[in-house]
Amino acid sequence: MHYPEPISKLIDAFTRLPGVGPKTAGRLAFHVLRMKEEDVLDFAKALVNVKRNLHYCSVCCNITDIDPCRICQDKSRDASVICVVQEPKDLVAMERTREFDGYYHVLHGAISPMEGIGPDQIHIAELLKRLGDEQVKEMILATNPNIEGEATAMYLSRLVKGFGLKVTRIAHGLPVGGDLEYADEVTLTKALEGRREI
Repeated sequence: MHYPEPISKLIDAFTRLPGVGPKTAGRLAFHVLRMKEEDVLDFAKALVNVKRNLHYCSVCCNITDIDPCRICQDKSRDASVICVVQEPKDLVAMERTREFDGYYHVLHGAISPMEGIGPDQIHIAELLKRLGDEQVKEMILATNPNIEGEATAMYLSRLVKGFGLKVTRIAHGLPVGGDLEYADEVTLTKALEGRREI
């Protein structure tokens, strides 16, 4: 049996979202069908507003509704440090710690030859412009601890060798509350390499 066209189109639309398969898309579509009309309209407005009202910050490339973004406008932050992250959600995670008071740069991806993503497909050129500023003394590489994140961090560290910057990488290793017996070899190796005196 086939669904009526409106529900089929909605299911198809949901399957285009990452991580949403046909069964989940069907559940979501039928949930929308059961929602109050005003809730559906609010949901649709939220989708349209995200598309129409958000853009990249002209300074750090984070997503924002104002330009420059609120973080880049904050003059109380430390202008000598730029933390490089892969995605806007990584910036949000860093901000939640309340430990970093410098500025950010969002790459919107990582170098991944397998997926056809090279340095030109992420926001490296914008980063290099910012690093030419004499105020910047340190670049913290906070890319993900996977193959793509490591490759991107290595590429960036080599690229800025002549800038006279201190280049650091966030530590990797065991999560707080984790057990050694469940950690893989790479995580344990990184934890040993990142050890410090107490």
